[in-house]
Amino acid sequence: MNKYKEIEIGVLALQGDYECHKNQLELLKVRNRYVKLSKHLEKLDGLIIPGGESTTISKLINRFDLRDSLVSFGQTKAVWGTCAGMIMLASEIEENQAGVEPLELIDIVIARTAFGRQVFSFETELTLTLNGKNLKSQASFIRAPRIKRVGKNVNILATYNDEAVLVEKDNILASSFHTELENDTTLLEYFLNNLVDNLNK
Repeated sequence: MNKYKEIEIGVLALQGDYECHKNQLELLKVRNRYVKLSKHLEKLDGLIIPGGESTTISKLINRFDLRDSLVSFGQTKAVWGTCAGMIMLASEIEENQAGVEPLELIDIVIARTAFGRQVFSFETELTLTLNGKNLKSQASFIRAPRIKRVGKNVNILATYNDEAVLVEKDNILASSFHTELENDTTLLEYFLNNLVDNLNK
């Protein structure tokens, strides 16, 4: 029996590792579609903004006239951003010389690539606090952003070296790291069960 048969999730497919998210959704038999235009958001129950290059993603959001639609969607529907996706969800970006325009959907301040450039990428096992339980998950930090400030009422669900790397506020989930590169669907299932499903009840 497919517990997710009633929902459909979009994956923003302008740039980045959107195929990996699609693969994980299909592992769980979740209906999904790529989002490249505003009309692709229609009737979706949630959206994933993937990792990639935040400068490029920001420019393409503007080029395809998606900004207002994404903000409107994120005000009422579940959205999860990973790595560059988290940068796009943030309220503010420190030292933003690249001129990335965040969607301002969660009150966090971000520093881009602050965990180091590509050569300093690493994998580690994180403890995620989900639904009051501590669950282990493999996490890949690839040119990962750092959360420099967490706003009021934003919940911290995981830390690395005492720094927040996974946060949540209402219908928005944001992670500094990637979990979609492997077959570990722990965080995706949390997103589907707690953010997407709760909004649909």
